[in-house]
Amino acid sequence: MYSLRPAYLQKLSFPESSMSVLKTIGEYKGKQELFSRQTPEVLNTLKQVAVIESSESSNRLEGIVAPHERIEGLVMRNVEPKNRSEQEIAGYRDALNLIHESNKYMGFNTNVVMQFHSMLYRYMNISAGTWKQSENEIVERNTDGTVKRVRFKPVSSFDTPKAMQELIDNYKIAIELDRKEPLIVIPLAVFDFLCIHPFSDGNGRVARLLTLLLLYHFGYEVGRYISLERIFEESKDTYYEVLESCSQKWHEGKHDISPWLNYFWGVILRAYKEFEERVGQIRTGRGSKTEQILATVLRKIGPFSISDIESDCPGISRDMIRLVLRQMRDEQKIIAQGKGRGAKWIVERR
Repeated sequence: MYSLRPAYLQKLSFPESSMSVLKTIGEYKGKQELFSRQTPEVLNTLKQVAVIESSESSNRLEGIVAPHERIEGLVMRNVEPKNRSEQEIAGYRDALNLIHESNKYMGFNTNVVMQFHSMLYRYMNISAGTWKQSENEIVERNTDGTVKRVRFKPVSSFDTPKAMQELIDNYKIAIELDRKEPLIVIPLAVFDFLCIHPFSDGNGRVARLLTLLLLYHFGYEVGRYISLERIFEESKDTYYEVLESCSQKWHEGKHDISPWLNYFWGVILRAYKEFEERVGQIRTGRGSKTEQILATVLRKIGPFSISDIESDCPGISRDMIRLVLRQMRDEQKIIAQGKGRGAKWIVERR
């Protein structure tokens, strides 16, 4: 809304470093078609891993957790959700798949936004897909659950329908009439959505789904192969700090949006670099198998199993993975949890 108003957009200026980042992202985008023509089997593996990681990370950012093997089973549809957390993860999985399969037919409008919200809760017996009916301040809580401080006051419930329509209208004007750069308009739209906070719950997850959809509209398909949600989670402290910083004076249209733009572009650039690295290593054999396993392990958040590493490193034997894991354990880079077939590992963060 406020970030996409013409008067605000006209005042934005970008240093040469920002324009260089946008150019680099555009160059990576140009490589997508080459990869898709030459390595379809690799991309199929990456797509499967990305959906699992996205379903896990986007929900975990909101405190919704489940064992990794259960999440993998939910994404592969080998198991049915058995509790609230798994129901919400399954809903996110469905929304992701819908975007991957039907993004060409899904515009940015209130119906699509409400559809995303409905899908998050489709396995639960609660009302969803409607704007909030009460105020929902964004707060920081103490360990006992009490409110420590208010981070941000979103748009009121009364003004939410109007604010959402204005956001969508301004987005269309910026893209279709003013021909603004999509990599500038998209993060502004996502940021304004988060500041409006139109739903009573699930706003962060809907915002990340919206991010994926809008990027798809302009050919930035890296989110199909690399989980953007995982990158958001891995940098979650920065994510929340930037959102809070940039939201100051948002209601007056006097906020500084540059930290959010730089953070958002950094996420996309990192995803593309990882995409090229993973496809390149598998396709050309660049880099040793040990390096591939090390890189995969160090990206993990939370407990993981040998089968998780196997899924991410096609073509590498289980014996080789075991060998590297033992070496990493001896070097105190990872910690074993449990023994036998059900053993898990966790990266030692220092």
